[in-house]
Amino acid sequence: MAVPMKPEYGPTLGELLAPRWRAASPLARRAVIAVGVGLLVAIVAAVLTLENSSFSHGGRVPFSFSYRDLYSVGPDPGGYVKVQRRSSSGRLEDSFAIDPLRLPPYSGSLSGELPLYASNYIRGLSRQDRDFALRGEGKTKVNGIPTAYDVFYTTVVEGRTMYGRDFLLLPERPGVREGVNIVVLMAPRPGVISPSEVAASGILVRPLKSFTFD
Repeated sequence: MAVPMKPEYGPTLGELLAPRWRAASPLARRAVIAVGVGLLVAIVAAVLTLENSSFSHGGRVPFSFSYRDLYSVGPDPGGYVKVQRRSSSGRLEDSFAIDPLRLPPYSGSLSGELPLYASNYIRGLSRQDRDFALRGEGKTKVNGIPTAYDVFYTTVVEGRTMYGRDFLLLPERPGVREGVNIVVLMAPRPGVISPSEVAASGILVRPLKSFTFD
């Protein structure tokens, strides 16, 4: 039901446009409707790009994280998920991927086992990637999980030098052997002078800081 309007406030926009709408040809009306629908779709798309996206994985190692301004691509063989950002020219700028991790049987604490596992992991990276150059490693925390271990390095991806930082992460449970390897890549840029600074700022912070085992 229309709300009554005082005469001094009229005519309304609808009243002004009604004669033109009635006089317009069917083709012109369809064109106006199509433009209106297109504008509505564009507005909805713009709103969606401002919202966070999320990913959730079930199975033996359930986890989830959220991200923004990164776009889903096919994961590497055997991987769980990968999201990336590319420049307008198509060059890779940022990448965040999660792959499965499985420790061999061990005795003792997880914090003592991860450095041993990381040594073999680094040797594997060196064999697989001739451009891999280790820059450091050590214990770290990921979103409150204190037993994480990270490996940071430089490599070449698509002909471009990239900073890499891999997080070896498992749930905090006695004897746990299954977790994830979070592989983060970032192109060098002003203010970031070391691979150890990857995911410390910028759009890669959100997926890392929001990661949680479910």
